[in-house]
Amino acid sequence: QVQLVESGGGLVQAGGSLRLACAASGRTFSNYAMGWFRQAPGKERDFVATINQSGGATYYADSVEGRFTITRDNAKNTVWLQMNNLNPEDTAVYYCAAGRVGIFPRYEYDYWGQGTRVTVSS
Repeated sequence: QVQLVESGGGLVQAGGSLRLACAASGRTFSNYAMGWFRQAPGKERDFVATINQSGGATYYADSVEGRFTITRDNAKNTVWLQMNNLNPEDTAVYYCAAGRVGIFPRYEYDYWGQGTRVTVSS
C-alpha cells in the first residue's frame, strides 16, 4: 500500500501561483511514477501531469503546458506541482496518484490521495 496526502491548495487570484505537495508513505516511493489529476465541479477527472520514477521525464496536459511544473524528490518521498499564471479554469480538486505499471507517459495509477482544493478567482 502507498498512502498519499496532498497539501497546498487554497484560494488564489487569477495570475497567481500555488505549489501543491504530495507526501507518500508505505512502499518504496522511487518505484512509482507519479501523476497529478484534477476534477472541476460537475466534470470528470482529468490528467494534469506525470513524472517517471527517476524524475527525469515529465509530461503535461496541453492546458497546463508551460504554466505547471511537476517535480519529485525520492529522498523526501514527495512530489510537487508548481502552478503559475493560474486562471479560473484551473479551479478544481487536485489529486496525486502513484503507479508502477505502464510506459511513460501512460501509467496505471493504483493509489490516490484524498485531494486538495484549488480555487482561482477572476
